[in-house]
Amino acid sequence: MAGTDIRQLPAAPDFVEFRPGSGRRFIVTVDTEEEFDWSQPIDRHRHSLATVPMLRKFQEFCEGCGVVPIYLMDYPIASSPAAVEALGDAIAAGRAEAGIQLHPWVSPPFDEEVTERNTFAGNLPRELERAKFRQLKDLIESRFGTSARIYRAGRYGVGADSAAMLAEAGVRIDTSVRALFDYSSHGGPNYRDHPLRPYWLDREAGLIELPLTSVYWGPLRRAGSWLYPRLWRLPKLRGGLARVNLLERIPLTPEGVNTIEVIRGIDAAVEQQLPLLVFSFHSPSLAPGYTPYVRDQADLDAFYDWWRAAFAHLARSGVRASSVSDVLASVALA
Repeated sequence: MAGTDIRQLPAAPDFVEFRPGSGRRFIVTVDTEEEFDWSQPIDRHRHSLATVPMLRKFQEFCEGCGVVPIYLMDYPIASSPAAVEALGDAIAAGRAEAGIQLHPWVSPPFDEEVTERNTFAGNLPRELERAKFRQLKDLIESRFGTSARIYRAGRYGVGADSAAMLAEAGVRIDTSVRALFDYSSHGGPNYRDHPLRPYWLDREAGLIELPLTSVYWGPLRRAGSWLYPRLWRLPKLRGGLARVNLLERIPLTPEGVNTIEVIRGIDAAVEQQLPLLVFSFHSPSLAPGYTPYVRDQADLDAFYDWWRAAFAHLARSGVRASSVSDVLASVALA
């Protein structure tokens, strides 16, 4: 499948098979990035790195829970000595893993105009996307002394040439597909109908897609892929269906999803027999006041309680923690 356009719905997904005994697993991915004002247009210069030291607390929390978090770092983070101080030892010891997240507007070379369309790296000219990606990958590997084998495009913005770019660089996992979500109105990809199960993008190069896990829950869930997009212009009706527990779209993230909802989401994913669940959140949520999801200390306490509840329910459901190394070692290549 060399030359695959990740944005396109696979005609016949070549689903990844895992070795016998692998069981169901989950990974925790962190969009590890600078802070900026989410309510304002994206700007190349107006950002900060105040939450970077908070990565150490989350890392220690995960270690206490037996979880190996995957930090998908963008250029400002990889450039920060504070990030190396917070995560360097854990990554070197295998208690955490380093990956790549490309925010093109803050990643050199700066040869493009900052527009909403250009915040999706896959919309950039082929060589510019590659140049930004290679500089970022090289920086992460030099600063953290490890091979970065997993990639997520910032804003989930892959393009026609992204898979080939990753395969050429030896990246083994893309996790840019946010299944059940559509970003086309902003100039990004439409993943509304993409599979939830891991699938091959380029079997010869060993490149796998691990979609972020989102599920439909409720009595109308089997009609979710048809019904939910048709309600997009009717948010009150969509919200009403969720409130009366008929249909809800649940992404596995603590951002905008409460504890009851994530337990429903885990149950729905297990019911669908998904072999791998992909959780995610943005690192600025690790301190109050930098995202809409964590506004104060009470929200931050609830954030950590959310993870405690999710990890406990995963354990009860027989879904164990995994990592990039573990996933790749478990793939059945034949």
